[in-house]
Amino acid sequence: MKKSNRREFIQDSVKVVGATSLAIHAPYIIAKKTPTVRVLGTHVTLQETLRQKAMKDLGIKLEFTPAGSAAVLQKASASPESFDLYEQWSDSINILWSAGAIQSIEIDRLKYWKEINPLTKTGKIAESARIGFGDAPYKLLYVQDDGELGSKETKHISFMPYVHNVDSFGYNTNIIPKGTAYTEESWGWLLDDKYKGKVGIVNAPTIGIFDLALAAQAQGLITFKDIGNMTTNELDKLFEIIKAKKQNGHFAGFWSSVPQSIDFMVKKRVSIESMFSPGVSGARGQGIPVRYAAPKEGYRAWHGVMCLSSKTKGHVKDAAYEYMNWWLSGYPGAFIAKQGYYISNSERSRELLPKNEWDYWYEGKVANEDFKGTDGKISVKAGELRNGGSYINRFSNIAVWNTVMDNYDYSLDKWYELLNS
Repeated sequence: MKKSNRREFIQDSVKVVGATSLAIHAPYIIAKKTPTVRVLGTHVTLQETLRQKAMKDLGIKLEFTPAGSAAVLQKASASPESFDLYEQWSDSINILWSAGAIQSIEIDRLKYWKEINPLTKTGKIAESARIGFGDAPYKLLYVQDDGELGSKETKHISFMPYVHNVDSFGYNTNIIPKGTAYTEESWGWLLDDKYKGKVGIVNAPTIGIFDLALAAQAQGLITFKDIGNMTTNELDKLFEIIKAKKQNGHFAGFWSSVPQSIDFMVKKRVSIESMFSPGVSGARGQGIPVRYAAPKEGYRAWHGVMCLSSKTKGHVKDAAYEYMNWWLSGYPGAFIAKQGYYISNSERSRELLPKNEWDYWYEGKVANEDFKGTDGKISVKAGELRNGGSYINRFSNIAVWNTVMDNYDYSLDKWYELLNS
């Protein structure tokens, strides 16, 4: 699509959305009351640019409350009255659903549901792809007739699928030599004695535990029967290994938010750490040559979930559905691609991304010029190739999904024992 046509496309889209919004919101205008939707989530998606754009397009008010993943999950599960929409990852679904903190979402009210790709609905982005251990999102998607969550298709879902990615670790190539994707780069590097005192781990019990488990298994220190659902004996052995490492000064710190992970890398507190894609982009934007590893053992995958509070109703609930639909309308997917994230109905966003950026982020092709991240700073230099390759290739190599295990409470206790050791 030519640049002039793209601008016309965007302008026309805004006009259409604006006209639709006026029609939908006529009652609000008459009543002189604009609904406010409170969104609780992480810094990953709760960005000011998106908030302003959505408010302009939809004619609603949005209040964003971003925090670390563990903090928002705790708040949401205990206080559903404190939010209207929850944005995080699929590993939070079992906790939120069991706590009665979220209500089901009606598929018929999701405008772009049919465009959502098979990853969420079936667990595979391609026939040859590995589903991976743990809670692949399709296992938690549909609300069953008995009120439980499962993979059998129904008219109600526990979350709206939107952003997703595969995670690993980032490392400073000024300090650690580049490894080859899928053959040399390994989760085991996180526990390698060569990097003692310069290793960071994400402080999230349902995420960091898998980074450490994958690292320990890659080092040959332990073998799991099912790494997505560890036994208590396996957890005991894993934390015995990790606690000894921590007490020996192996870890430089445990970060709780994306900005903190960037700070760890920029201030040279760490040379290698668990990272999310926006953290990698942010560190690169500040001049740190961070490489996002493509581990030979496979990625730790996650899927973004947008959930509706069990306490949300009336006009606010209607506005929340508008916001959910807005997320799959094209612009947000194109925006979030600039920090390395994928959207569930990517074809709608393709036209809003310059072809060379689409080719880099989705097709795994070499960048033919510098690209800026969502913060406006250069995050990709001309000539770079996205480590791990294309969207299909990356999501065909999943080791484990972010998961709440059967022994979640036990693993939580062990996690906090580790932090306090």
